Amino acid sequence: MVIRKAVIPAAGLGTRMLPITKSMPKEMLPVLNKPVIHYVVEEAIKAGIDDVLIITGKGKRAIEDYFDRSFELEYYLKERGKLEELKEVEEIGEMVDIYYVRQKKPLGLGDAILHAEKHVNGEPFAVLLGDDIIISQRPAIKQLIDVAEKKGSPIIGVENVPREMVSRYGIINGDPIEDGLFKVTQLIEKPSPQEAPSNMAIVGRYVLIPEIFDVLRETPPGRGGEVQLTDALQILLQDHEIFAKQIEGERYDIGSKLGFIIANLKLALMREELKTEIRDYIKRTLEEVLNE
Repeated sequence: MVIRKAVIPAAGLGTRMLPITKSMPKEMLPVLNKPVIHYVVEEAIKAGIDDVLIITGKGKRAIEDYFDRSFELEYYLKERGKLEELKEVEEIGEMVDIYYVRQKKPLGLGDAILHAEKHVNGEPFAVLLGDDIIISQRPAIKQLIDVAEKKGSPIIGVENVPREMVSRYGIINGDPIEDGLFKVTQLIEKPSPQEAPSNMAIVGRYVLIPEIFDVLRETPPGRGGEVQLTDALQILLQDHEIFAKQIEGERYDIGSKLGFIIANLKLALMREELKTEIRDYIKRTLEEVLNE
């Protein structure tokens, strides 16, 4: 199993971040000076992927414009000698081969993945959700790809979450194979804490096989009236082994207000030109809060 292609679903409405997502795709929310989806595409590239399909929807044209060349801006920067900025802008348009297909109705993640069938063309493929940033020494999707290529099976990225938060995620149960790796025995979409078989939550990284498309076509709408990828994977489990790997790294859900704020702070602290002032600001703020 060789993974050459990545699919990035980016058609969701971003309701958790309203009202800003009324006019801006949540995948274009700025984390420092780059949109969320830039980090996701960079992760795919660092994992050795050279073909990216982004699933978009109504109001998502800004994503396509961002990864396109901007000759007017490039000319402006060149004329004014802003060569460092010019290089950065040019590199965005040349990052990787990016293709687009539109999900015309918001019918869920499973339906969005189904729109990738023709592009995937019978190959196994990676999936990276367009609003999750994962900071790690080794790209998160590469961690999954290495296991998938060894096992020849689909694999899901997971992390442990507090029990009271399981209803926000797809949850898996599984038998441990080795440290941080499990053979999946059950998947359930957004269970209550009482229903959840574990606290291992599915995060926005997968490696899937083309057989998932036939399953998705037969998967009935689940929670929220949408086709859930988790439900399809539970059906796929009847005929195929599926593994789950705990992702090594820190994940930030930019689709939530808290995740968005924390991601900006974390990445600012990783920037040499910003970290001292950010640390000083955080220290002053904490002192003010503690002294109230």
